[in-house]
Amino acid sequence: MSINDKLKSLGITLPPVSTPAAAYVPFVQTGKLVFLSGHIAKKDGKPWVGQLGAAIATEEGQQAARATAIDLLGTLQAATGDLNKVKRIVKVMSLVNSTAGYTEQHLVTNGASELFAEVFGPEKGAHARSAFGVAQLPFGTCVEIELIAEVE
Repeated sequence: MSINDKLKSLGITLPPVSTPAAAYVPFVQTGKLVFLSGHIAKKDGKPWVGQLGAAIATEEGQQAARATAIDLLGTLQAATGDLNKVKRIVKVMSLVNSTAGYTEQHLVTNGASELFAEVFGPEKGAHARSAFGVAQLPFGTCVEIELIAEVE
């Protein structure tokens, strides 16, 4: 099954690449690696604002991470021209806007990691990962995720 067929079966339509909010580009390719800049969580086209451990529960944070992963896939599509060229998701780094006592950043990030496994399969979608709790993110968003992928 092609990646596009897989996305259709999951009911996912990829968004266009977002315009950078500062002095950076959405992605850079060097050799066979594509580095995607951090993407913030959005809900209804606006920053998904809130802090895990305060206004947002882990389950909602997982939904925000999944939504962010969909945006990342849109950028990866633009970078490669075809998601079928992706050989592997190599690394995911997730920043979770959370209270000092919140310790489930890794569970929030699963919302993105599980989507990559669904879309690319258990081998190509499996990746190294870091999940950090941070005091704040741009626009007050709850999650920001960056990605590195290997392409053909």
